[in-house]
Amino acid sequence: MSKTEPAAQSKVPAVELEARGKVLWVRLQRPEVLNAINEEIVAGLNAAVDRASQKDIRAMVIRGTGRAFCAGADLVEVPGETPDTSRMTSIVATVAAVVERIALLPKPVIAGVNGITAAGGLEIVLACDLVVAAAGARFADAHSNYGLLPGAGGSARLPRAVGVPMAKKLMFTGEFVTAEDLVPCGFVAKVVAPDALDQALERLANSLAERSPRVMAAMKRLVMAASDTSLNHALEAEVDALSAYLRTPDVIAGLAAFREGKRPVFED
Repeated sequence: MSKTEPAAQSKVPAVELEARGKVLWVRLQRPEVLNAINEEIVAGLNAAVDRASQKDIRAMVIRGTGRAFCAGADLVEVPGETPDTSRMTSIVATVAAVVERIALLPKPVIAGVNGITAAGGLEIVLACDLVVAAAGARFADAHSNYGLLPGAGGSARLPRAVGVPMAKKLMFTGEFVTAEDLVPCGFVAKVVAPDALDQALERLANSLAERSPRVMAAMKRLVMAASDTSLNHALEAEVDALSAYLRTPDVIAGLAAFREGKRPVFED
């Protein structure tokens, strides 16, 4: 007589993707370890960028599950008392690569931050264009707490996002600061009640998704390039971008909607 096998339980994916209209919602789903980054998280984020790159998606939201957005790399998965440096370098490189892909996505990316964000989690947030946080959310670089250095752009993007003094404070001390502390420097765009976070994210993402995808891509490219070039070069790039954009059908749609007092509808 054969034994009855227990029904196999479906495993929750480490990263869940859900397209809601023209917005891709990306949810990190390892709440038992504060959504710490492992190979599955990296693979899921790469899949998210692939999906967000398709023409029917105009904005992406990245959100954490449970008590954190993301607490950084899952150090438990680093093998051995004396880590293999080549292996660790390879792991960090894969994280850095997907963070860079998020930063370069030619569409607005919004981080919805709840609870704790630290180390690699902060580097993911830094790659996003806008940050909306729940009241009481806390941010830390945290690498110095364990004798580590950032490897996914933290030391390069953090000073640009919060200013050099605050970046030094976060990196040197490893201490947490609140979302409210990061509003004055512009890093956190908005702080909302925890139970209103998803609603605020949806409202913002849908608003951005209604705008011209050509404009969003050009604006993102111009703003990113402006921080690494002279004012004169940035102004020239703006004029070149405008000249190219004036040849697109979005200009006709936008001006017609303005004359008619309607909201413009832009093609994908």
